[in-house]
Order: sequence, then C-alpha cells, then structure tokens
Amino acid sequence: MMGYMKDTITQLKNTALEAIAAANSLKETEELRIIYFGKKSPFTDILKSLKNLSTEEKRKIGPLANSAKIEVQEALKAKTEALESQFDAESEWIDVTAPGDKKNSGHLSPLTIVQRDIEEIFTSMGFEIADGPEVETEFYNFDAVNVPADHPARDMQDTFWAKNAVSKDSSEKECEQFVLRTHTSSVQVRYMELHTPPYRIIIPGRVFRQEATDASHEHTFHQFEALVVGDDVSVANFLSVAETFFSQFFGKKLKIRLRPSYFPFVEPGFEFDISCTNCGGKGCSSCQQTGWLEIGGAGMVHQNVLVAAGYERDQYTGFAWGFGMERLAMMKYKIDDVRHFHSGDIRFTKQF
Repeated sequence: MMGYMKDTITQLKNTALEAIAAANSLKETEELRIIYFGKKSPFTDILKSLKNLSTEEKRKIGPLANSAKIEVQEALKAKTEALESQFDAESEWIDVTAPGDKKNSGHLSPLTIVQRDIEEIFTSMGFEIADGPEVETEFYNFDAVNVPADHPARDMQDTFWAKNAVSKDSSEKECEQFVLRTHTSSVQVRYMELHTPPYRIIIPGRVFRQEATDASHEHTFHQFEALVVGDDVSVANFLSVAETFFSQFFGKKLKIRLRPSYFPFVEPGFEFDISCTNCGGKGCSSCQQTGWLEIGGAGMVHQNVLVAAGYERDQYTGFAWGFGMERLAMMKYKIDDVRHFHSGDIRFTKQF
C-alpha cells in the first residue's frame, strides 16, 4: 500500500510539473490550479486518504505528499508570475467603455442541487456513489430484492414493462422481461454481486411508476438509497448516519423517529421521520402539529436479498434506506407542487 502511494504521489507530481512547464497562457495556469488544488483535487484526495494508513505509514507518506504539493504550488506560482511579466498592456488594450455582449447563464435544477448536496455529505462520511441501468431486468428489479412474481408488492408499483422480451440465450426458449426500474434497489444487488463487504454506498437515480399525476405524485421521479453491509451492522448505525445526514443537509440539529412498517427487501422494516424543520419538533401547520415529518422507508437488509447477491445466509448484516429526492427538495425550498420539477418552465428553474 505504501509503495503504491509513493508511486502515485511521484507520478502525480511529475505530471503536474510537465503540464505547468508546457502552459503558455494565464488561462492555462488557472485551469491547472483548479485541477491540482481545487476542491476535489488529487492532492486533496491523497491527503484525505492518509487517515486509512498506519502511524508509521503516515510518517513516511505524509511528508512526501506535502513536499510534492508544495513543489507543484511553487512551480505553478513561478510560471504564473513569468507569464504575467510578459503581458503587454499596449497590445492587449481594449475599450472598456464599449458595450459588451450579454451572455445568458443557465440555472441548475433544484433536483441537481439537492443530489449534489446529498453526494457531498455522504462521500464525506466515506460512502461511494453507485449507479445502474434505468431499463432493468425483472430479476434485478423484483426477484433479487425479494419480490417474486406472485408478490402483492408488484401490483403496488404499477410497472412500465418493455414491449418486447429479450432472449437470455439464443439456444434457449427462456426470455427475460425488461422494465423501467421502479426503484434504485436493483443497483444494490448489482453492486453486491461484484463486491465483498464491508462497504457503504449511495444510489441516487431516476425511477418510473405508473401513477396518476397530481401535486404530490409523478410517474417519473428521483430516488435516493443508502446501503451499508458488513459484520454486526445494526439499526443504531442507521440512526447515527441518518441523523448526521439530515442535520447537515438542513443545517440544524434534527432527530430521527422510527415506526414499524413493511418492505419486502428488509426485515425488520420501518418508516422513519425527522423532527420538523420549521418548528424544531414543537408542532406547527407544516407537521400538522405532530412535530415530525415523514421522510422514507428503511430496515435491515433481508437475508434473501443477500443470498440473491451470492452471499451465504446470515454471513453479513446491513441496513438500507431511501426516500424521494423531489420530496426532500420540496421541503428544503418550500416547493408546493412536484410537477414543477419536470414542467420545463424556466421561470421555476431561475429561482435557484
């Protein structure tokens, strides 16, 4: 591990120095500054990863990483000063009184803002971001998450099925049905098949259900899920992660409340609420005087789901939880109609 990190730091330093030496404009040096010293720069990632090393490894890798970072910073500063000294004010003169061309700037959707906030908070807690196909097989969307063909939960989701079935094997008569995914839980199984616990992942993405559209329902919406699997993972771990996330997301200390519920892919399952973001749990019109806001569902991953992913029964434990991102955006930005998100009305988007 230590040898690998040494090689990575050396290679990163040499690549940066070569790029700086080849830069011919202040624009290029600024771009290099952002790449190597911006918010999500490789040097920052390396320094963050030091926490996973032993004390002895930190003593050796830490100074090496800092030395490489300082050397690149000094080279970049020297290059910038050299280019600035070549600036010819006479040849670069412009008429600052001349009217400029107005450039229209775009606006991020509140859903994009919320998703980025979610991802930033969870990656800071050591979670990875996973993704999967929106057109899913029947196995991953239903069977692998403990919803067999005769399960009533299939009827509850009013699914969009693909018109044609695709053969698994040209030599076989079996055909696999495809469906627009009804949840992002299918990605959990796909990820589990390729990884060995322990791991922590989040899965943001678009899902589809055949629903009547109104102010609080939409046939196309976005879900967010979190999955933690390992040895001796418990509900207490879920409560800690959930309280940390929601408190950071809303910028205030919030509490979590659990209520027993049923979801086929978890056992036990529960609905979870957060203390009202408006009144702090005292009771107001937003929370109907209860002091709580309903957020989503959660539970301990059903052993059938772990078995479907290729693990031995009772070998690992884990928790999974999720909610609709539109609902979270509506709560944070006081949006009263879910249809605004997909209306295409730029007057709505310009507010963010």
